[in-house]
Amino acid sequence: MAGSGSLCCASRGASALLATALLYAALGDVVRSEQQIPLSVVKLWASAFGGEIKSIAAKYSGSQLLQKKYKEYEKDVAIEEIDGLQLVKKLAKIMEEMFHKKSEAVRRLVEAAEEAHLKHEFDADLQYEYFNAVLINERDKDGNFLELGKEFILAPNDHFNNLPVNISLSDVQVPTNMYNKDPAIVNGVYWSESLNKVFVDNFDRDPSLIWQYFGSAKGFFRQYPGIKWEPDENGVIAFDCRNRKWYIQAATSPKDVVILVDVSGSMKGLRLTIAKQTVSSILDTLGDDDFFNIITYNEELHYVEPCLNGTLVQADRTNKEHFREHLDKLFAKGIGMLDIALNEAFNILSDFNHTGQGSICSQAIMLITDGAVDTYDTIFAKYNWPDRKVRIFTYLIGREAAFADNLKWMACANKGFFTQISTLADVQENVMEYLHVLSRPKVIDQEHDVVWTEAYIDSTLADDQGLVLMTTVAMPVFSKQNETRSKGILLGVVGTDVPVKELLKTIPKYKLGIHGYAFAITNNGYILTHPELRPLYEEGKKRRKPNYSSVDLSEVEWEDRDDVLRNAMVNRKTGKFSMEVKKTVDKGKRVLVMTNDYYYTDIKGTPFSLGVALSRGHGKYFFRGNVTIEEGLHDLEHPDVSLADEWSYCNTDLHPEHRHLSQLEAIKLYLKGKEPLLQCDKELIQEVLFDAVVSAPIEAYWTSLALNKSENSDKGVEVAFLGTRTGLSRINLFVGAEQLTNQDFLKAGDKENIFNADHFPLWYRRAAEQIPGSFVYSIPFSTGTVNKSNVVTASTSVQLLDERKSPVVAAVGIQMKLEFFQRKFWTASRQCASLDGKCSISCDDETVNCYLIDNNGFILVSEDYTQTGDFFGEVEGAVMNKLLTMGSFKRITLYDYQAMCRANKESSDCAHGLLDPYKAFLSAAKWIMTELVLFLVEFNLCSWWHSDMTAKAQKLKQTLEPCDTEYPAFVSERTIKETTGNIACEDCSKSFVIQQIPSSNLFMVVVDGSCLCESVAPITMAPIEIRYNESLKCERLKAQKIRRRPESCHGFHPEENARECGGASSLQAQAALLLLPLVSSLFSR
Repeated sequence: MAGSGSLCCASRGASALLATALLYAALGDVVRSEQQIPLSVVKLWASAFGGEIKSIAAKYSGSQLLQKKYKEYEKDVAIEEIDGLQLVKKLAKIMEEMFHKKSEAVRRLVEAAEEAHLKHEFDADLQYEYFNAVLINERDKDGNFLELGKEFILAPNDHFNNLPVNISLSDVQVPTNMYNKDPAIVNGVYWSESLNKVFVDNFDRDPSLIWQYFGSAKGFFRQYPGIKWEPDENGVIAFDCRNRKWYIQAATSPKDVVILVDVSGSMKGLRLTIAKQTVSSILDTLGDDDFFNIITYNEELHYVEPCLNGTLVQADRTNKEHFREHLDKLFAKGIGMLDIALNEAFNILSDFNHTGQGSICSQAIMLITDGAVDTYDTIFAKYNWPDRKVRIFTYLIGREAAFADNLKWMACANKGFFTQISTLADVQENVMEYLHVLSRPKVIDQEHDVVWTEAYIDSTLADDQGLVLMTTVAMPVFSKQNETRSKGILLGVVGTDVPVKELLKTIPKYKLGIHGYAFAITNNGYILTHPELRPLYEEGKKRRKPNYSSVDLSEVEWEDRDDVLRNAMVNRKTGKFSMEVKKTVDKGKRVLVMTNDYYYTDIKGTPFSLGVALSRGHGKYFFRGNVTIEEGLHDLEHPDVSLADEWSYCNTDLHPEHRHLSQLEAIKLYLKGKEPLLQCDKELIQEVLFDAVVSAPIEAYWTSLALNKSENSDKGVEVAFLGTRTGLSRINLFVGAEQLTNQDFLKAGDKENIFNADHFPLWYRRAAEQIPGSFVYSIPFSTGTVNKSNVVTASTSVQLLDERKSPVVAAVGIQMKLEFFQRKFWTASRQCASLDGKCSISCDDETVNCYLIDNNGFILVSEDYTQTGDFFGEVEGAVMNKLLTMGSFKRITLYDYQAMCRANKESSDCAHGLLDPYKAFLSAAKWIMTELVLFLVEFNLCSWWHSDMTAKAQKLKQTLEPCDTEYPAFVSERTIKETTGNIACEDCSKSFVIQQIPSSNLFMVVVDGSCLCESVAPITMAPIEIRYNESLKCERLKAQKIRRRPESCHGFHPEENARECGGASSLQAQAALLLLPLVSSLFSR
């Protein structure tokens, strides 16, 4: 027993020794692993590479020469701190004058139109050949001009983006679903011809005007200058001016609307489809100043959106689309109890009005039903009489007229309108009738309120970026004939478009600093202009985001969580607000953290407010230099000089003969006194001359480098460039233009890297935030999902003084081949300090991975070339995670409230086709068949027609939908120059060293490649959709941000003639006959 015990003890002792030995071995491995990457060697590599690459960048950019030249003028310049409040007030005054000029042009059109109509007597037999915008210059097979299609001279005009237009005449567009020779249209076209003189006169007075137009209440649209309209692939012109926001806003006052939809059993089939289309058309007529809700009824009430029980919501695009989606889910059953629905509607309108929300103006109930068994006068007597402040609009669905009298009585007794809708083709025209009723009080008051719309994209004038944002100023046109005064007849609306870029031209970008910008919002808080507004998605396809015109200021200035800035601007206050902001650059992949001071005020005479953001530090300072005109002109003549095309040095739009001039050409003519009519910014031009003189020596410097064949023999450096705070640029090529690796760099299409109306070039902005004297290096990101750039850009800023208060006066840089840059890195990484020349470690070792990353974590150099441009965290997740933990890098969470996310939606080809108003019009042809087979009316005609496609009709469709996303960006900590670390992985220990490259934004990272550490997931920058649960969705729907109501309201007038309240309408036999050929073609397919 004793022997066995001794053996047992010996065994345990041996085990302990073995365990200890293994532990020491493991520790030894760790120690060896750490010793494999000596910090001193990595520091040597970093120092060698940093010195080499800075020497190249400084030499070829000429940064030291430029800094020296500005220093020579240091005593002769005056530095000023920008007074943001005075600046924003001055800009608002300039914009006010510009907007007033536009509204005066519209006022002249109103006066001319009303005078022309007053002199005109309606002639039902009038025959008049007008220029139809669709038919002009069209010929028949015999070569003769079509009727209403006479010869109309069109010539390209640079002011209209070289579109063929006629600047002497307007022409007329008539919607496809209207008859070109309807007497009402012919008479309207005839008297409105007198507007041609005013159109031309307005354009002569203000050559910056774009489109001018008159939208008639009868449906036609007169546009100047005249242009040819092309139908879509279905032969349809989908445009109806009465559906446009500018028309509706000018014609009516803001309104609160409750839409009641009968979903009783008698509404099955085609009737319910027509009812849905009617609701959809009503929604089209509601704008951002309106509020609404939709309630369906049978034996019970059903809110289409149950979350919004008992309230109204703003009729913005998002809310209207949300309700449209719910329309698809409506079905008919049971008995209709209209009395319950009317009581609910009146109570909602009353309660909502008392909250102080909503329009606090017009109120209406829209009733969509196939019949009413009573007049419900007791309900109206209780809620609405005698004042009749809530108008009742009734829409009788179907052919039966048995209940027409009751519905018409309800509308007439409550200052509304009655109409009967038998077919889908009837819907749009009949829905429009209510707008004419709501316009009566305004017409009787003869109040020509000026209205301005939110920003929208004009497709006609699309530029090379596919984007021309406009706002429209519009005014209503009234009948002034005495016999029609009490009827309050609206003739139409006149308007003109104002490109948003016209606003940007009034903003002196040079006074806003490198990161500064101006922005404007509407009374609803929506962006009119802001550098962060992104209306399009899918680069290359240039598709519009559905809600691009209603992006709220809080969605781009999202750091202001309490909406302090937004609400102050909506309330038209004047003041200042400051906050720390996180501004993304370089396609959203990089972030600049800074403090912005915001200054804001209102633009009088408009619903807009203007804001200016100035970044603290160098962004708050401006300096004035002084040189003679002769000196400056001489140096402006250099061929390498260019100016920011989108900045306004001289106004070349005022006179047609100046429109062909570039800004540089205009300045030269202005300074030489050859164009006395040119209006130019004297202060800006003086600073341009100063920058031209100071920067001129760099041209000779670059030229001498280019001529020295021994320099740059491998042509690694391709381009040198500089930019100054006045938008002046100089560019020098060290290789032939055809040899450039990046052919797009600094060209007009390279918006990120040139001066434009919104921002300074990316290389300038990033250099300004780098320590003076150091260079910022980056690889340009491609627009695709895979970044495979072959160049590296390096830039540095030039400051006037050696202090933070000094303005950044310029930035210079170079672009070099990536292969050249990487070769310099690998050469430096092979150096070592040992006397025998044997290095303890090398980037060539298989167990070591070497990387060069920038201050945002993107890889510029890797042994695996395919990783170039990737985020370091995706390649070395464990190391990046450790760097974040240690504080060498920090994660910054960003939000995108203009994102587009992929979503699977159930779609029904049939249902959506019918809810599209113009597909609905084509579907009217199918109605002809219902005349022959009336029994089918009670069935779902849509399903009948598409019976062979039932399997395909319901399907999941992947679409891009507006959404909110959260995503990270990463920034290095400037104070940490070097770090070593060790990461405990599952079965190994991973060591690394990170060392800053001197005088740069770069870091060398050397990682132990023998330990893969696969248990740690990669860190990605992929955005994550923010998903809201049903409760939160409901809260967001209910949430009403502060908004400012339009100042005028015309909801009621005691002199109003309420007897004009509608009657039954139906398609005439003639119209049916016109559609028969279309039906035949449909059946022949």
